Amino acid sequence: MSIRVMLVDDQVLLRTGFRMVLAAQPDMEVVAEAGDGLEALEVLRSTKVDVVLMDVRMPRLDGVEATRRICGAPEHPKVIILTTFDLDEYAFSGLKAGASGFMLKDVPPAELLAAIRSVHSGDAVVAPSTTRRLLDRFAPMLPSSAQEPQNKEIERLTEREREVMLLVAQGLSNGEIAARLVLSEATVKTHVGRILTKLNLRDRVQVVVLAYESGLVRAGGGAA
Repeated sequence: MSIRVMLVDDQVLLRTGFRMVLAAQPDMEVVAEAGDGLEALEVLRSTKVDVVLMDVRMPRLDGVEATRRICGAPEHPKVIILTTFDLDEYAFSGLKAGASGFMLKDVPPAELLAAIRSVHSGDAVVAPSTTRRLLDRFAPMLPSSAQEPQNKEIERLTEREREVMLLVAQGLSNGEIAARLVLSEATVKTHVGRILTKLNLRDRVQVVVLAYESGLVRAGGGAA
């Protein structure tokens, strides 16, 4: 079955370019388009969509608020935020709003397609190194403390799970974490799953956000 994609961007030329790339894929289909957040919400009421490519700066309703409303609904589509080269603050807000990842608008086609497939399959990690760069840039805007994090849920993690969480927050993939800790990739995946369950988080993107907000990691990607 094809991955049903919706394009949300106020620039028609950009939507046209993305549509051409996706239309050439046998496992993808652009089923809807919208020029702003409000139109996107209206279209989603009557159209089944798996993945939404969401611009952030749009008239009437921006991509962050649109993402928040979309992800607040039951059985909602996954959202990938599309941001500009300068990594504006909306991208981080979009992750907090529930987006499963984000990419630069000038991303190579192969990376965009891989991201869509990854998010659709449930693996919310889209370009971990890019995630790290964005959060490093905006970490100073987050609460910071030299003290131990006060999040009580984090205290439920085992020492190994906390170690894995720190590496996830620094942008490492499962394979990179496995190599760092001398574990199998399957074991790392199991640890990540337990972390998500214990912390009641949707995906690895939320793990990264929580780690920064709680003070587990600081700007630069290192452990606090």
